[in-house]
Amino acid sequence: MTRLTRTATPLFALIFAITACTLPQGAGLVSQVVAGAELPDADFSVRYVTRDNLDALKHWPVTSPYATVGWIKAGAGPSGQIIEAGDTINLTLWDNEESSLLSSPGQKIITLPKLTVSPKGTVFLPYADEVYVAKMSSDQARLAIQDKLVPLIPSVQVQLTLESGRKNSVDLVSGVASPRNIPMPDRSLSVLSLIALGGGVQSGLVNPQIRLSRDGKLYGISMARLLSDPGMDSTLRGGDKVYIQAEDRYFLSLGAAGREAQVKFPQDQVTALDAMSLIGGLNDTRANPKGILILRDFSPNALRTDGTGPDRERMIFAFDLTTADGLFGAGDFPIQHRDLVLVAESPLSSTTTILGLIGSALGLAKTAEGL
Repeated sequence: MTRLTRTATPLFALIFAITACTLPQGAGLVSQVVAGAELPDADFSVRYVTRDNLDALKHWPVTSPYATVGWIKAGAGPSGQIIEAGDTINLTLWDNEESSLLSSPGQKIITLPKLTVSPKGTVFLPYADEVYVAKMSSDQARLAIQDKLVPLIPSVQVQLTLESGRKNSVDLVSGVASPRNIPMPDRSLSVLSLIALGGGVQSGLVNPQIRLSRDGKLYGISMARLLSDPGMDSTLRGGDKVYIQAEDRYFLSLGAAGREAQVKFPQDQVTALDAMSLIGGLNDTRANPKGILILRDFSPNALRTDGTGPDRERMIFAFDLTTADGLFGAGDFPIQHRDLVLVAESPLSSTTTILGLIGSALGLAKTAEGL
């Protein structure tokens, strides 16, 4: 037996002892992750995504829908302001009479400031009792008040200014440079105009989401979609509350990916192929491009038996990125909130590790032979 053989033999024995055990992995192999799915009592199911089933899978129930009820499309409102309960009216009365019920001798101008519109929609005028002004424009209210005063002051002319109350203002709550309560200049104020009055969206918000609270309901849309579709620029109502927040949806990436992280949705729709880009692609030495797995939890009420939904609460969607069919499928398959994108380990990585150990052993043996 040569000196090299005598030196290498125990090293090879050690290597084979190590490889007889399971080598450490950064992530599981596809066979390990999906093991047991074929059993009748399995609590999860696997779907290999192809062009044949992609369209059906895209229409499966959404796992974590927003708590919003859609969005309100744009609609034309009155061009002027409309008086509501809680608004404040300031009146200036011009009187050419020498004396009248409301003026003293020689007094030509009478001011009646801070008249609050009552819940009934009226304001009280001395000697003239209540005048209904709600749901009127400023000009209509001015004429109504003047008509009420003419029997008392025949030459009277009325000037009216309006201060908006809660029902004629909207709250811009957060997500802009200057959040505050904003009086509505008219009833055609839109969401984008309101955001502009607040100084625009704060910088740094990922895929900013607009929320509109009205009458106990919450409506939602992304800023990107609102900017791209003028028909979605909703007309506001008094009492509305608007706030802007960063995207709160995310997915997880694990395994032999470019990075393992919690990744926020940078846009409204993220596909499996988008996700591959967002996580830095595949690890060149470890990843199995035939083993891209997306793990998703469904609620029990989403289960279906006719193929229009999952047959198990836990589902695994598998992609083969070495084929055109797999790549196109990944480009159309939507990622959902809290999905786990798992890049499986390549079986070749274990073989490479073993060959590396053998190569190192041979190097050590030759070094020992030289000594």
